[in-house]
Amino acid sequence: MVLTRFKIGLLPTAVAEVLIGIIIGKSGFGLVQTGGTLSFLSNYGVIFLLFLSGMEIDFSLFKKNNGPLTPLARKKAANASSTSPVQVAVTAYGGSLLMALLLAFLFKYLGLFSNIALATILFSTIALGVVIAVLKENELLNKPLGQTLLLIAVLGEVVPLLCLTVYSSFVSGKGESSWLVFLIFIAGAIIFRRFRSFFTSLDQINKSTTQVDIRLSLLIITALVVLAETVGAEDILGAFVAGIVIKLLQPAQGTKEKLDALGYGVFIPFFFIMTGAKIDIPSLLGSPKTLLLIPLFFIAYVLAKVPTYFGLRQRFKRINALAGAMLSQTTITLVLATLTVAQNLNVVTNEQSGAFILAAVLSCILGPLAFNKLNKPEPEDLQKSTIHFIGTNLVTINTAEQLDDDWYDIQMYTDWEKNYQTFNYRSNIHLLDNLDPKYLIEHQIFDTDILVLGHSQVEVNYELALAAKKYGVERVITRIQNSDPSSMSEMDKKLSDAGVEFFTSFATTVGMMRAIIESPSTLDLITGDSRLYEVVVLNSKFAGLELRKLPFIKEITVSRIFRHHKAIPVNGNTQIQLGDHILFSANKDIVSDIRQKISKLNEYR
Repeated sequence: MVLTRFKIGLLPTAVAEVLIGIIIGKSGFGLVQTGGTLSFLSNYGVIFLLFLSGMEIDFSLFKKNNGPLTPLARKKAANASSTSPVQVAVTAYGGSLLMALLLAFLFKYLGLFSNIALATILFSTIALGVVIAVLKENELLNKPLGQTLLLIAVLGEVVPLLCLTVYSSFVSGKGESSWLVFLIFIAGAIIFRRFRSFFTSLDQINKSTTQVDIRLSLLIITALVVLAETVGAEDILGAFVAGIVIKLLQPAQGTKEKLDALGYGVFIPFFFIMTGAKIDIPSLLGSPKTLLLIPLFFIAYVLAKVPTYFGLRQRFKRINALAGAMLSQTTITLVLATLTVAQNLNVVTNEQSGAFILAAVLSCILGPLAFNKLNKPEPEDLQKSTIHFIGTNLVTINTAEQLDDDWYDIQMYTDWEKNYQTFNYRSNIHLLDNLDPKYLIEHQIFDTDILVLGHSQVEVNYELALAAKKYGVERVITRIQNSDPSSMSEMDKKLSDAGVEFFTSFATTVGMMRAIIESPSTLDLITGDSRLYEVVVLNSKFAGLELRKLPFIKEITVSRIFRHHKAIPVNGNTQIQLGDHILFSANKDIVSDIRQKISKLNEYR
């Protein structure tokens, strides 16, 4: 509430909570004690934090499409960068890990911090949660730069966590049994296979009074955390694996939101606040050596990520590579968890721990600030969706003219000289020699995101629609009209099987006339300034928000919401979910702004 009151949007919530802990803890008013119940809640908070971090991993980024590619997909793959986000991320983080090791040796050589293994782990960590939040705000999670930075952050959390587990096993005298750590992953695989089919039917039995999805998630967390402690590993590794298992089970978005609410709303703040409460800043400032360590540790966090810049330069602009490197030096989550383990093992002093934490707080403030200042759109991010119209007439011309130029790159084609001469003054129309699919492919007419077939000959639309889908066009929209019922039925089936979006003039006219009879205002809706629009909810800020609380609800009228291809009842208390298709009417002048707000591509939460 304080951050909102003073409009401080730069500070990550985790950092703010650590600062609150500093104010109410040892360094401030001394209002809280660090033991007992609060210590238990803090420990459970870090477990839940690592669990949710495991759920943040997008495993689709690691997948290779081994299936047969369409000709258009092969062409796009050939024109795409030869360096994949996975390759860039592995190269960048591999260099960072090596740099962290060199810096650890340097700190030992200078007599500043003697534990090489622990320093390497700390310098190589990346705050996955902070990185995801920044990428969301900049609408980059679905773009190559965002995907690459996300992968680097995932490696910056997974690799140090595994290293911490091995390190703590040897320091605690359980190194000979460290191989038992693999039992955690084996158990995770067994749980995944056991509950995979169960999760698909969970909606049928899940109720507000049972919350089976949450109970099952807590069961998996508990089982893997207990197993981790039993085999001598860190409990946070068990929690992280539990998060991966739940992620792979593909829970509903509602389940993810409830787990987020439980974690970030209840348990995780205890961990961050208690971490700040334990820091004794007066003691830190009283030691010249410790005071020197704070800026040196911060510099080490930054220098450790210098190789990230060179890794990102393989694919991205210089300015964005620098921005990505600055964001990658952001660290706090695993630093806090690592220092908690290190203090339990008595391998780090309170002064050293405090210096590491304060340096991490600085990284979380300056990293996002530098990224937001430096990041510029890549050329591939500025591309509009391409639409090619085949068939030039009053309907297609007027449709094209009413599409937003800021969203679409529109090209129109016709094989009729008469129509070309008639409409060329209104739009940039291209005259084609013929409409043979091979000719259209050769002249790149099918190289588009959306193909609209509005030719007057139904057979032409039908054949081109099937040819375009076979070629690999993502969306094909066409009008089909056939007076022969049996032939029309066959067309319907083939077009549906191919994934073509089609309509018939007869069905459309009948439906429209029925709507006008039943709802006279429909005619004003169609022909007036206030038209019917559709937007897909991709912005997580609107997830769970009631319709009546939309900031622009007074300017629009919501007609229908489609969720999982089914219409749901709509009223002011209806809660919006990610992936909802909202049909609404509004004045065309405000639609672009509304779409921009609702469909921001930050679907990862």
